[in-house]
Amino acid sequence: MNSKICIIGCGWLGLPLAKYFIEKGADVNGSTSTKSKIKTLKLAGVNPFLLQLSSEKIVGNIDACLDHCKILILNIPPGLRKNPAQDYLGMMQLLVPHIENSSIENLLFISTTSVYEDTVETPILDETSKTSNSTVASKLLIVEQLFKNNPKFRTTILRFSGLIGENRHPAKYLSGKTGVKNPEAPINLIHQKDCIQIIASIINHNAWEELFNASSPSHPSRVNYYKQVCRDLNLPLPQFDYSKTSVGKIISSEKLARELDYRFINNINN
Repeated sequence: MNSKICIIGCGWLGLPLAKYFIEKGADVNGSTSTKSKIKTLKLAGVNPFLLQLSSEKIVGNIDACLDHCKILILNIPPGLRKNPAQDYLGMMQLLVPHIENSSIENLLFISTTSVYEDTVETPILDETSKTSNSTVASKLLIVEQLFKNNPKFRTTILRFSGLIGENRHPAKYLSGKTGVKNPEAPINLIHQKDCIQIIASIINHNAWEELFNASSPSHPSRVNYYKQVCRDLNLPLPQFDYSKTSVGKIISSEKLARELDYRFINNINN
């Protein structure tokens, strides 16, 4: 892997991803919004940059971060569920002219399968399926198109399902809670290790100008899965609410598996 790579957003996923590429011989520029993490990035072998993005301005040397890189991995969580009023589109729009004027040829935008709607029918959804018209989904889809429609670089959209892995599992959040909704809905999760390998596979296959869903092929029910994980972790079990019909969806990753010849490393089992 000879190309110089830029990763904007070296957090829970971005930093292990940067380490992976460095181990493969790549030169990696990486950003963080936290000054104290600059040393962590440097110790990992990343060329670190302190960047703080808002819808009004970019604080930090974004042009230097992008300099001499051909591939950009844009991994900034939108945070729209916790803060729906956040101007995520405005943040991303500020990045566009910098990317256009840089050496970037290919952009991988990390998105989410939450753009698809949960329904009582629990449909199997692929990249051609209808997306949700919710406010959060609409904002994310506009940002996807912002990059996808730009002729100055080639963009692939990668929609991850719920992220799990080291020090991160939704079962810990649900443990001991009562009234948890949608007990019969299937889970859609993906492990950090698979996320890293899928990103690498996209780059290795030169799979640009594409859209991929990425979710583990196993989809046990929420009640079965989370109770079992809590038992395995010796945590208090969540209590589910059965008073309403469960709504959900099943995210299909068949296109990714087929076109990238990808086999999931960490299968999610009940």
